Amino acid sequence: MPPIRRTSVVLTAVVAVLVAGCGSGSDSDSSTDAAESGAAAVSSSRAGAGGAAGPVERLDEITVHRIDYPTRGTRDPQQNWGEFYLPAGDQKVDTIPLVVLIHGGSWKSKLDAGTMRPYAMDLAKRGMAVYNIEYRRVGSGGGFPTTFTDVADALDHVVEIDKKYPQITTDDELVVGHSAGAQLAMWSGTRNELNPNEVGANPKFRPTRVVSLAGPLDMVYAAHHGNDRIVTVLGGTPEQVPQRYASVDPIQNIDPTMPVIAVHGNKDTLVPPILSERYIDAVERRKGIGDLVIADGEDHVSIVSSNSRVYPKILDIITDASGKTIDQLEDLYNS
Repeated sequence: MPPIRRTSVVLTAVVAVLVAGCGSGSDSDSSTDAAESGAAAVSSSRAGAGGAAGPVERLDEITVHRIDYPTRGTRDPQQNWGEFYLPAGDQKVDTIPLVVLIHGGSWKSKLDAGTMRPYAMDLAKRGMAVYNIEYRRVGSGGGFPTTFTDVADALDHVVEIDKKYPQITTDDELVVGHSAGAQLAMWSGTRNELNPNEVGANPKFRPTRVVSLAGPLDMVYAAHHGNDRIVTVLGGTPEQVPQRYASVDPIQNIDPTMPVIAVHGNKDTLVPPILSERYIDAVERRKGIGDLVIADGEDHVSIVSSNSRVYPKILDIITDASGKTIDQLEDLYNS
C-alpha cells in the first residue's frame, strides 16, 4: 500500500493564547523580557546574513531577526525580506530544525507575512527556527515570474543565514504555506527537477518536506473551474501559457520521495478541498508519501487563524512533519 493517509479532524473548542511577532517595518534593534511579556527579542540583520558566526551558546528568550535577502535584478526593500525566529535554549551547531513559512493571499498584495507570525512564534516556542518570508505579489510588482523568483531567492538565501546562525539545520527541512503560499511551498520543494532554463531552477537550498494549508494543488483544474486568481498570477489560462502551468503546478511536479501533508477545511469555498484531494490521489498513484487531513467545519480563512479550533492540531502536524525522519513519516502515513 502506498503511504497515504486520510484523516478527518474534529476538534472541540480550544483557545490559543498567542502573541504577535515583531513589526515588519522595524529598522531598529529592540528587546523585551519574553518570559514576562510573551514578546520576542527583536534585532535587525539589514546588512545581510553573511559573515562570520558569533558564539553559539544559549538564548534566554525567542529572538527575531529581520533578514533582507538579495534578488536577481532590482530588489524591493519593502518586500524582499524575511523574519528569522530562533528558539530559546541551547544553541549548538546543527541542532535546531528550520521551518520556512510562506503566506497566502491569492498571490496579491493585500495580505503579507504578518498573517503567519502566530505560527512563527508558536513554532519557535516548540524549539524550531522559523524563516517567515515576504515577497512581491500581484499589485505590488509581482506576478509571473517575479513572485516566483522572489520566493526562490528568499529560500536560496538560507545558505547565507546558516553561515551566521550555524545552530540551524538545512539538510532536510520543512516548508509550510497557506493558500497561494502553499502552491509556492510545493514548488519550492521540487525546483531541483526544473529544467535549467525554467524560472527558479538550480536551487541552492531545497526543502524536502511540505505542509500545505488550503493549497490550490491542481492549478489547471482550479483555473478551469473559475479560479481567475491563478490566471492572473500566471498571466493567462492553461491553454494560453501551458508551460508556466507545467512548471509551477504542484500536481504536475510531484516528487514521490518528498513527504506532503495537505490540510484543508471542508467548508472552504474559495479553494475547495477537492484540489488537495486530487493532489493526494495523484501522489498515491505515484506511490509517494502523502497525508490528506480534512478539518471539519473550517473554511479558507479559519484554517490558518490562530483562534481556530484546528490551530493546535496544525501546530502538531507541523511539529511531526519537521521532527520525524522520512521513514518515520512513511510508517505514520501507512498506519
